[in-house]
Amino acid sequence: MNSRPLSPCKDICALDDSASVCTGCGRTVAEIAEWGSATASRQHEIVRRSSARMRSPASQAHSKT
Repeated sequence: MNSRPLSPCKDICALDDSASVCTGCGRTVAEIAEWGSATASRQHEIVRRSSARMRSPASQAHSKT
């Protein structure tokens, strides 16, 4: 995995109730801050994790409010 993935940012930047995860892309505040300096491998890991968060039932409940 040498190629960098596209950023998962959806330009809907808002933090969840815990102020730790973006409700637009599913990344944590730390992952967002790390994105620009992360290796391609780490960026792929961030994309996988953020996608999983966005598919979680808790995330879907927050996005409907």
